[in-house]
Amino acid sequence: MEPIRISYFSDVLCIWAYIAQIRLDELKSTFEDRVSIDLHFTPVFGDAHRKLENRWRDRGGFGGYSHHVKEVAAKFNHISIHPDIWTIDIPYSSTSCHLFLRAIKLLEDKEIVKNRHSHSLFETATRTFREAFFTKLANVADRKVQLEIAKDLGLPINKIKAQIDSGEAYAELSRDFDLVKEHNVTVSPTLIFNEGRQRLNGNVGYRVIEANIRELLHNPPDEQSWC
Repeated sequence: MEPIRISYFSDVLCIWAYIAQIRLDELKSTFEDRVSIDLHFTPVFGDAHRKLENRWRDRGGFGGYSHHVKEVAAKFNHISIHPDIWTIDIPYSSTSCHLFLRAIKLLEDKEIVKNRHSHSLFETATRTFREAFFTKLANVADRKVQLEIAKDLGLPINKIKAQIDSGEAYAELSRDFDLVKEHNVTVSPTLIFNEGRQRLNGNVGYRVIEANIRELLHNPPDEQSWC
């Protein structure tokens, strides 16, 4: 049987995507080769400063949003948050980070770099960038910070730059944005499966995700189901 394909859309700067990482790990552990998860980016924080300035103007601005993020994070004991999150060296845009990560994915697709352990390098890099922002206040929108993280991961810097300079990484990110429009993705994270007929948005518990996948596994799309 073909694996259940899941399109997973998230923004690196999104607290809910940071929280949800453990759910992706559990899905892979539980279902192994029965699911295939394709990571895509959605620009929820494509213009982070203007977004937060406008939406949180009457609720404390960046300080108010920082307080909100820390309140949310306090409900989940599997993550940690820097106490000054969203108040110091605030990234202007997640798009720069997403572009850099797409360049890493291209290196992996071309087999210029190899997977390590059970996670792809692209997945590892995405996780590392997200954790660097939330736990260390790393401004992951800054190219110098991106290069430092890539160097720490042992990735070939010049080859990453080449994917960006050639325009190929831009094309891959543009494809993500086209998929965002096609599927009307407005929330991070969003899971889309069953050829777009099913979706789960936002802070969805693992058991709900698991139940949807098990239903698809037991009732393939080309078979009729009474429910």
